[in-house]
Amino acid sequence: MPHVQRGNVPPRQRGGYGVPPQQSPGYDDPYAGSPAGPDYDSGYNTGQVYGRPGGPGQGPGGGPYGPGGAPPRPRRRADWGRRIKYGVLALVVVVLGVSVGTYFWADSKLHKDVDLSKVIDRPSGGAGTNYLIVGSDSRKGMTKEQEKELHTGGAEGQRTDSMMILHEGAGGPALISLPRDSDITLPSFKGAESGKLYPAQPNVHMKLNAAYATDGPTLLVRTVEAETGLRIDHYVEIGFSGFANVVDAIGGVDMNLPQGFKDSYSGADFKAGEQTLDGKQALAYVRTRHAFATSDLQREKNQQKFLSALASQTATPSTILNPFKLYPALGAGLDTLSVDKDMSPYALARMFFAMKDVTGGDGVSTTMPVSGSNGGNLVWDRAKVKQLVDELNNGEKVTVSDGG
Repeated sequence: MPHVQRGNVPPRQRGGYGVPPQQSPGYDDPYAGSPAGPDYDSGYNTGQVYGRPGGPGQGPGGGPYGPGGAPPRPRRRADWGRRIKYGVLALVVVVLGVSVGTYFWADSKLHKDVDLSKVIDRPSGGAGTNYLIVGSDSRKGMTKEQEKELHTGGAEGQRTDSMMILHEGAGGPALISLPRDSDITLPSFKGAESGKLYPAQPNVHMKLNAAYATDGPTLLVRTVEAETGLRIDHYVEIGFSGFANVVDAIGGVDMNLPQGFKDSYSGADFKAGEQTLDGKQALAYVRTRHAFATSDLQREKNQQKFLSALASQTATPSTILNPFKLYPALGAGLDTLSVDKDMSPYALARMFFAMKDVTGGDGVSTTMPVSGSNGGNLVWDRAKVKQLVDELNNGEKVTVSDGG
């Protein structure tokens, strides 16, 4: 075939891709003069690969790994350590929020009715904290039907059915009962309501619970401090109905009674052995005195035993971590507690756990030492009382035994 010399041909436009023709040096396109015209595509490979841009196994940018030839970014693995950390942090925030809310709610429920600043001639404070815990026969808020059901009677006024000092200190907790029939004389005092100063009555002997009946909690605190030389830091009082409501709110208290007994005055009717006491039965148990030969002293021991069991069974994870048990129990107790103006939920919780420790064997449970009686009143053994108070004030473990 004769060689055809191509003239000056303008660059061919390929398809609309705008890719200029690529020819090897010296190569003549045999179809350049064909009728198809200059736009005819010979189909020869000019370096452009059709199909997926970049060719098989290549990324869209022509490189083996995509644009710019960089490998694809690896998929980030789940950072479980960070997730757990944030989850724990969120849980802590929620727990703190609930705890703070509960604290202020509890503080608002406390009846801070007792002003210990009105107590005069107070002894110096010693090591640890002393709580005066009082169970009163207050019938406040009770209906006639409740008074009958709980065997409380309908007496007017208010008296103390039980009195205890709970000491929390370096020597371990100590729970000391103060028999309500303890022989005392009224010290000088300042009237809680009148503010009037009353002189001491050293020649007038009476029972300890008469101090409460004379001028309420502040005179009781003043009398206990004068008789013992021990400073009372906090005052806690609960009435009949509140006591029964707390027991019912936690579902009763398990007790193992060494012997059965009956008392028509308190409504007690118990058999020996293990049993769960509801609120009505618990109130009868701690109030019974006529069923025992040593009426007041045995009742004090029963009260200590019951309160320790109550604290031990309430201060447990199953109650504290269960809002359906915790809040009813707190509500029932806080609604009926009367405390001093400086009492806080924190101090109340410390008192409660100290009482639990007494049951757990980390503390001592005893009664104020008694040496005899005077006209039916129990006379304290003053030498032993001083030893007991010294041990408490010095942060030592109590070694003084109850009784004479």
